[in-house]
Amino acid sequence: MKKNYTHIFFDLDNTLWDFKTNGREALRITYHKYNLDRFELTFDTFYEEYSKNNTELWIAYRKKEVYKSELIRLRFQKTFDSLEIDGIDPEEMNAVYLHEMSLQSALLGGAIPLLDYLKSKKYKLFIITNGFREVQHKKLQHTGLVSYFDKVFISEDIKVPKPGREIFEYAIKSSNAKKSKSIMIGDDWDVDILGALNFGIDVVYVGDKQPLKTETKHIVKKVISLGEIADLL
Repeated sequence: MKKNYTHIFFDLDNTLWDFKTNGREALRITYHKYNLDRFELTFDTFYEEYSKNNTELWIAYRKKEVYKSELIRLRFQKTFDSLEIDGIDPEEMNAVYLHEMSLQSALLGGAIPLLDYLKSKKYKLFIITNGFREVQHKKLQHTGLVSYFDKVFISEDIKVPKPGREIFEYAIKSSNAKKSKSIMIGDDWDVDILGALNFGIDVVYVGDKQPLKTETKHIVKKVISLGEIADLL
């Protein structure tokens, strides 16, 4: 693969920042702050129901079928309704959850060594993320990741989430990058990888799932861990 790239674009959640670990811990803290066990409800049950609702609403959000305000209210309201929880403001709980999540700092294994390596090679590094601006910036600051990146592109600011072509186009142009010298690294095949390929840049897929084959003239590499990427660049 050893191509002469200059600009590397990373997804954030579940690519560098361990969303699964951090999100679960933040929700566990929130669950206990609201004493949800008083409803004779285990955390695992609450987490599973919330995760289902949150995933469905994020898919709808990316399709522009719901607004941010609806997403942050409904993911908890739907969970409350299905688990028969009452007397809690879903938007207030969402604010507590997001605050706790922004304080979590677990990264995927190999994240810092990889970023140190890429910086030493003089690559220009960027983030393209679908998260909410106030939370994503706090994540980057709290973990120290912010120091590695020249710019951070957040879908909420650009008004188009991945896999929309426009967010990739905006990031490339704002970074003074050439498509032929750029590569996207992400964990979501549909959102990060197909989005970048449809825009026209090479990709590295980070994950253990078997991606669907796609017809493309661009380079597509798959790795299981971040540590493998240094051998490609």
